[in-house]
Amino acid sequence: MPRINLLPWREERRKQRQRDFNMAAAGCAAAAIGAVAWWHSWIAGNIDYQRQRNEFLKTQITRVDQRIKDIKDLQATREQLLARMKIIERLQQSRPEVVHLFDQLVRTLPDGVYLTSFTQKGSTLTLEGIANSSARVSAYMRNIDQSDWLGDPNLRVIKSNNKGSLRRKAFTLTARQQVGKDAGAKGS
Repeated sequence: MPRINLLPWREERRKQRQRDFNMAAAGCAAAAIGAVAWWHSWIAGNIDYQRQRNEFLKTQITRVDQRIKDIKDLQATREQLLARMKIIERLQQSRPEVVHLFDQLVRTLPDGVYLTSFTQKGSTLTLEGIANSSARVSAYMRNIDQSDWLGDPNLRVIKSNNKGSLRRKAFTLTARQQVGKDAGAKGS
């Protein structure tokens, strides 16, 4: 039998396989590096996109916060204006009440009774004056009680004030200002 040396052929085949393996390994490594590079750039792109979205949202939130602040300022201004309007309406409604109050003070005052001062706190009036007698003070209190614009007379103090030949009584009483029963008919 002839001897054939197959060693160089096998060795060459082995070298070829080694070269093919190295090429495949280098190709896989290059593909892996490319895939990693692509993935990294894709992630970086997504991060940049998200940052842009976040910046956009921040600017929109700032705008909305400014609008909310403006709305709150407008609401506060509106509340102040409404409060002023209510005060003006209240003053407009109470304007004729002062006229009626002075009118009733004069109309309820009987002969022989003189007011020296009066004060008003809220709807409570404090009346101070001088009368010729206690009966005149009683008549004044009855007139106040019958008035449409005054009511609830309450005598606080009555004392004699003898000066010379005149015998007078100094008095202090309280009454309440009220809208009368016929105030709508009389007040107009």
